[in-house]
Amino acid sequence: MKSRHPYTALLVAALVAMVAGGCHSKEITDEMSDSTKLELLDLKLESHPDDHELLAKRAEVLFKLGRAKEANFDINHAVELKPNRPEYRLLQADICFANGDVAGSYKALEEAERLTPQSNEVQLKMGEIAFYSRNYDRAIECLSKVTKKDPNNRTALFMKGFIYKERGDTASAVQFFRRVCNKFPDYAPAFEQLGVLYAARNEKLALEYLNTALQLDPSNTNTMYALAMFYQDNKDMEHAEALYRQMLDINENSADAWHNLGWIEMTFYSDYQRAVEYFDKALAADPQHAGAQANRQVALAALGKGGTE
Repeated sequence: MKSRHPYTALLVAALVAMVAGGCHSKEITDEMSDSTKLELLDLKLESHPDDHELLAKRAEVLFKLGRAKEANFDINHAVELKPNRPEYRLLQADICFANGDVAGSYKALEEAERLTPQSNEVQLKMGEIAFYSRNYDRAIECLSKVTKKDPNNRTALFMKGFIYKERGDTASAVQFFRRVCNKFPDYAPAFEQLGVLYAARNEKLALEYLNTALQLDPSNTNTMYALAMFYQDNKDMEHAEALYRQMLDINENSADAWHNLGWIEMTFYSDYQRAVEYFDKALAADPQHAGAQANRQVALAALGKGGTE
């Protein structure tokens, strides 16, 4: 075999070095996919393993990719290198919480608060973690610190409303959600929550709030479902069915939509065969759907098949 000319070998080596160098120097942009960002960060950190900014960035990307345990190593290293960066502490808090370390999450937030005592973001994050931990008293305390400084903070007001809803204090929940709707008339989640609360009381105001929420966010299947259920509970099957089919246009594997269509066919139209077909589709989407399992047996029994088909 003919040997490669020394000049050619040197040229190839130089080109390889240029490509590698280009990867190391390539800027990471928001338009890149997280996987691409991770590849570039891995390359950069090979040459600069103690670059705290690169470590924090890779921790953020790993966290977004659902790799919280790996992210934990990077963010802890970044914090060791630069303990006075509050944004690192906030990210550390999220990663700790994702790994089930609630105490570590609070500790990171307390450090962030020490570094930025006037930051609403820290208290909001504390309130969020307390809420998900079902420590509602602590959550309200944190959120109240925010609203004391910023009475119209949308996130704090909305979270307060949600906490009171979870506690069963409907009156207070309505009060906070209404404040959000009045101050932020384009914020769909607040209108949805008000609609859900009024629907639970079977009040017609539910229609106004849920329809507004759907206008603001036309693809929100949770709002569609809540509105459809209100129509269904009030025996307006035409509107209910239309909304369930709209849900299926967005997600053809919506077990709840298929189940409720089956329930309507069985209960209001006595079309047990079609009901079974819809229940089958619900179970294909979610084999553990208890309502579809039970109602399918009822429909089969009505068809004289003893629920054994």
